[in-house]
Amino acid sequence: MKTTLLLTAVTLTILCHEPAYAEGQAPYSFERGYPSADTTKRARDDADMQRAITAYRFWYPTVSVEGIFNGNRELGLKDGEKMGIVAAGPQQVGFTLNSDTPYGSGVIDVSKGPIVIELPAGPYIGLVNDHNQGWVQDLGLPGPDAGKGGKHLVLPPDYKGKVPAGYHVGQSKSYKNLLAVRALPVGGDVNKAMDALRAIKIHPLGGNTNVAIVDMTDQKLDASSLRWEDNGKFWTVLKQIVDEEPLVTSFLPMYGLLAELGIEKGKPFAPDARMTDILDRAAKAGRDQMLVSAFDSARPDRINWPDRKWEWVGLTPGSAQFETPTGMDLEARDRWFAQAIVTSPAMFRRSAGAGSLYWMSTRDDTGAFLDGAKNYKLSMPQPVPGRLFWSVTVYDTQTRSQVQTDQARGALRSMFELKDIKGTAPADLFFGPDAPRGNEAHWIKTQPGRGWFAYIRIYGPEQAAFDKSWKPGDFTEVKAGTIGNATR
Repeated sequence: MKTTLLLTAVTLTILCHEPAYAEGQAPYSFERGYPSADTTKRARDDADMQRAITAYRFWYPTVSVEGIFNGNRELGLKDGEKMGIVAAGPQQVGFTLNSDTPYGSGVIDVSKGPIVIELPAGPYIGLVNDHNQGWVQDLGLPGPDAGKGGKHLVLPPDYKGKVPAGYHVGQSKSYKNLLAVRALPVGGDVNKAMDALRAIKIHPLGGNTNVAIVDMTDQKLDASSLRWEDNGKFWTVLKQIVDEEPLVTSFLPMYGLLAELGIEKGKPFAPDARMTDILDRAAKAGRDQMLVSAFDSARPDRINWPDRKWEWVGLTPGSAQFETPTGMDLEARDRWFAQAIVTSPAMFRRSAGAGSLYWMSTRDDTGAFLDGAKNYKLSMPQPVPGRLFWSVTVYDTQTRSQVQTDQARGALRSMFELKDIKGTAPADLFFGPDAPRGNEAHWIKTQPGRGWFAYIRIYGPEQAAFDKSWKPGDFTEVKAGTIGNATR
């Protein structure tokens, strides 16, 4: 199925199934087939609101990745000249970033020609996504070099030149792209993993000036779109991207929606008071609708174990663009981008030996949403079925980033905080505002007044992670005064 036709169908389906009038309002009225003055005003406002919400949800990944670019720029990492590396923690705000592996991220700018990424042999997991978070290519273990090292080439969307031999090639649909690469800290050696990131070389094809690698671990970072996502600034940021990037032909129906809202490439964007109000409200409503998909989806296929609250984060196995044989999975797309960043087929594989897998929980064993004011225990049967390592990371629901408390920790990791766990007895992990006596090392502090959710990540998952023969416990509330000296 051609993507253009797919997007056209998606757009029309959404618009045609929106209610013609808000609940509680009178239906549109017509006289001799002509709309009344009130009907015309309401219908126009409703149509523009519907268009704006649909446009918001479709273009959200584009604005989200601009948040990553902007966060790097605020720390002095100029596009195409510097790449930041970080052993991430709660002070680095970014959608479901984790502390399992050090990260490297930077802008690959191909506006002046192809860019080469030279990856040494080693345990890297990396990818390139375009400005719309569309997949361009994988690097390292999930890529064609399979961890043996190699030269990767990112081509501009309008490249007509000869492609040299000896490169793993990906052609982008945009000029600015995100390079995101992780180095696995084998044996818990974070310094060695950071050195592995420093060994990456990025330069123009035919050039020898490499992008500078800068360690940003000790600096606070906001690599999110939080400041824009629920207000009119979202549209201003999107307009700038539309102006700077080439049109993606498969997105033409969605550019048409933007044009109805006053956003057209190369033309001024000056919404009047009416449209400004609609766009502000649409950003808030669109964001909230996406969060419902993320945290309270009704999709039955999100469940892996019928008797557990853990859910698959990704709902389209093996598809980086959320495509299925019958169309685009809009719920899966909204769900992913509301809480996460970047896409790759490798991220959504459900097969033994895949790079990693992700399960999410937003609820305790009773079905109640997780509450930062309550204390919980999570039992993890041992051994966890992963060849490499595993972790449980806690995220704030409002920022979709690691929880921030005076403990300055958001993860429990098998190679670090949990390295003392041995044998086959289940491991009890603790979460809540009160430290469990005797188990402080296996505890993540949460903040009263805020909700949170958790990811289980397994790296190098084995068959038991997929055939349901292994399953984690659920979060179980532990009453105050009974959380000390729990058996591990």
